[in-house]
Amino acid sequence: MFEHRRAPLLSRAAFLRRALGFAGASGGLLAFSLALGAAGYHWLGALAWLDALLNAAMILTGMGPVDHLETAGGKLFATGYALYSGVAFLTTSGILFAPIVHRFFHRLHLERDEPATSSPAP
Repeated sequence: MFEHRRAPLLSRAAFLRRALGFAGASGGLLAFSLALGAAGYHWLGALAWLDALLNAAMILTGMGPVDHLETAGGKLFATGYALYSGVAFLTTSGILFAPIVHRFFHRLHLERDEPATSSPAP
């Protein structure tokens, strides 16, 4: 998926295509996670759809819950969803920044591996 450290640096256009693909994958993971949370809060937490969406978004971003849950199923779901959200946040961040970090390190390797040019003596 990524080029070897001895391979030439990708062109800017190819890098942007790669970064957009990874951004799309991370956006898809976020959309899935938000839909999962909204459905769980709606069906297990007995919240209206808009309130369920708000709670899912707040938990997914690490801000904390908005509504107090009354049902045992809702509380158990909220516990599992909070744990899942922490992992989903780290995974999404890793997917989003992977091409940028790879390009940065690839550029460092290319600069380090270049032969030193000696300047002519005066």
